[in-house]
Amino acid sequence: MDNEMRVITTNKKAYYNFFISDLVEAGVVLKGSEVKSVRENGMSLNESFVIIKNGEIFLKNAYIKTYEHDKISKLDERRTRKLLLHKAEIEKFSRKVQEKGFSLMATKAYFDKGRVKISIGLAKGKKLYDKRECKKQDTIKQEIRKVVKEGGR
Repeated sequence: MDNEMRVITTNKKAYYNFFISDLVEAGVVLKGSEVKSVRENGMSLNESFVIIKNGEIFLKNAYIKTYEHDKISKLDERRTRKLLLHKAEIEKFSRKVQEKGFSLMATKAYFDKGRVKISIGLAKGKKLYDKRECKKQDTIKQEIRKVVKEGGR
């Protein structure tokens, strides 16, 4: 069971508000009982983002609720957490972020071989007309699936 990938949470707003490209997997440095809390689906990536500071990469504003059975350590639920990524990948993202309009977003959190991983990607903001177009395409895809499903009976 430890060898399979299990999704913990996804950041749906990231795909709605941004064009996401160049996805990469990063490890997360967690403290104390945070892993136990994440195993109980106590994590959210909504409103979270990724920053690069002094050649290191950090996940900011990600929510991990405090583990209810932990009486000793009371960590901040939205503290900044360090991400583990190769130096070359950090430098590549750093160059891209310095370009106009790019930022880094956390898109998905999951367990891979028992370790918590975050999928991060390069994000470029969508305009209102882009969101409308994407919504229109999703509606068309839904209708096609519905017709194919009904036609198969």
